[in-house]
Amino acid sequence: MAHHPDKSQHRPVQKIPDGSPGLWLQAQLFAITLLMRVILSLRIGSWRDDLRAWFEPLLAWSHSVIRHELHAPQFRHLLLFLVLWIGGASADTVTYDWNITWVWASPDGFAREVIGVNNQWPCPLIEATVGDTVVINLYNQLGNQTCGLHFHGIDQANTPWMDGPSGVTQCGVPPDTSLKYQFTVDHPGTYWYHSHAPGQYPDGLRGPIVFHDPNDPYSGQYDEDYILAVSDWYHSESLPLVQEMLQPENTDFLPPIPDNITNKTYRIRWINYAAFAAAMLHFDSHTMSVIMIDGQYVKRQDAYQLRLSPAQRYDFLLTGSTNDSGNYPYLMSLDLNRDWTNTTEEQRWDLNYTGYLVMDKSQPLSDQDVVDLWQPRDEVDFEPYDDEGILDPYDQMIMLNFTFCFDENDYPRACFNNLTYVGQLVPTLYSAATTGTDNSNPVVYGQVNPLIVNNSAIVQIVINNFDTSAHPFHLHGHHFQVVYRAPSEAGVWPGRDENYTSVPPRRDTVTVQPNSYVVLRFKANNPGVWLLHCHIEWHVEMGLTATIIEAPDVLRGMTFPDDHIAVCNKSGIPTEGNAAGNTENYTDTTGMQTVPDEEYTGAEYTTKKRRRQLHHQMGSFFFT
Repeated sequence: MAHHPDKSQHRPVQKIPDGSPGLWLQAQLFAITLLMRVILSLRIGSWRDDLRAWFEPLLAWSHSVIRHELHAPQFRHLLLFLVLWIGGASADTVTYDWNITWVWASPDGFAREVIGVNNQWPCPLIEATVGDTVVINLYNQLGNQTCGLHFHGIDQANTPWMDGPSGVTQCGVPPDTSLKYQFTVDHPGTYWYHSHAPGQYPDGLRGPIVFHDPNDPYSGQYDEDYILAVSDWYHSESLPLVQEMLQPENTDFLPPIPDNITNKTYRIRWINYAAFAAAMLHFDSHTMSVIMIDGQYVKRQDAYQLRLSPAQRYDFLLTGSTNDSGNYPYLMSLDLNRDWTNTTEEQRWDLNYTGYLVMDKSQPLSDQDVVDLWQPRDEVDFEPYDDEGILDPYDQMIMLNFTFCFDENDYPRACFNNLTYVGQLVPTLYSAATTGTDNSNPVVYGQVNPLIVNNSAIVQIVINNFDTSAHPFHLHGHHFQVVYRAPSEAGVWPGRDENYTSVPPRRDTVTVQPNSYVVLRFKANNPGVWLLHCHIEWHVEMGLTATIIEAPDVLRGMTFPDDHIAVCNKSGIPTEGNAAGNTENYTDTTGMQTVPDEEYTGAEYTTKKRRRQLHHQMGSFFFT
């Protein structure tokens, strides 16, 4: 539940008439107090600090109760807390210790350095269960680059500083420096993590996330669980498709689909890690039954073809029939077309991968799955499992017009409303926490395309795509409702709220068609700083990003983990004040950067205070 600082959080309570607790109640309170002290004395890992934060105020309260100040409802609340805590004590803390390192790999036959974890690539799976605490202890051993991790699709409720984009919710982690990410798993589903340092995740720093659901509505309807990850992979002479098949129990490469699938049903978690290309998927003679999109349960629907934009996920069930014989091919094709729905244009399907459903290992893997025309199921043609209706009416309207543009130095950029995103000196979340009541003024954030969203508001976002190609747009911190997605060449939003879906699907990434628009809605119940951006990686680097400052009144005075602050200090990046680090006059724009650097260095690391402070006077870089 969101905290409203403008509303009283206390209700009048009725005291016990005689003002003095009975001996039985006193005995119970002493027992509870003793239990809390015993728990706090135990070595219980990362929970201890959290429990101490909970228990110490309760201990102080229990002493006051014993001094004849018993409030009966408060006593019930204390007992309820203990019952809930004991009932949830089975939740685990899942810890990963990761050294981020350079690794040689050649997934397409061309060997080059990629970014891996603990000297291995592909990167490992993060796996946990709803209610667990996930801890990733990251240590940067890249030597010459900063890094960081974004947990794509994880809303980070109550932990917005763990979202991961460098320069937004944290500073980039310098070489030979560590940082701890920690958050609670509050939603099940298929997600993924990737670097959100500039231009870095196409070089390998990405991997799958699976959060299991003890109350999975589709439990019992499948026998095994597999991850099917697809990406585009780049070097100077090729753009091949790379498929990675992983099991939650095993992060090694596996055959495309396991042997002996006859009479079994598999849950396939399909993830697109690509920096640019969408992917099409079709199984010969077998149907995909979709049960989840972008980590959101949907009512089971069959699909014969699916299209997955960069960053999206589908969970579907695939069943081997007793009537199957031989081995069945499946086809995955990268979609490099501007508009796959436009049949009047010549379509390119040059990059294909054929895998197999293996029924009989003695039979050859030689058949091909031929698709004459790609007509995938519409990505918004799904119903949410919980039947949540459209959020209506909405309180705030955000209109974003996307075009390609040029900056003042005549370099090509990408723009929302004629402005390209330009990163600033102070991470945006830190500015929101340290600029007092001025944090509701977009001026303090500089040219990060800031959008102020009120606490608990229902927000409608319209994205008009003026480009001739489709683009996938992702929102951090929320799963939005896709209330309407217009077809290609529909033009701009007409300014009327009509023909919207009454029970819209929810997801975190949506494809906006060429020369068209999409209408999204979400409830601003997750205070934080959240990016909205195209998930084509070089479009992000070209500035196709906006920043939502959600519930600024709640963000005032927010504090951050010591190691997060230390990371900034090591790089000489201030953690207070407006975008330029001004702590005296938050609306003073002096020092804010409005023009992107002419020299692009991505995530390269310099021991100088900050490379943007060297704008137009780039010096030598010293790498460890």
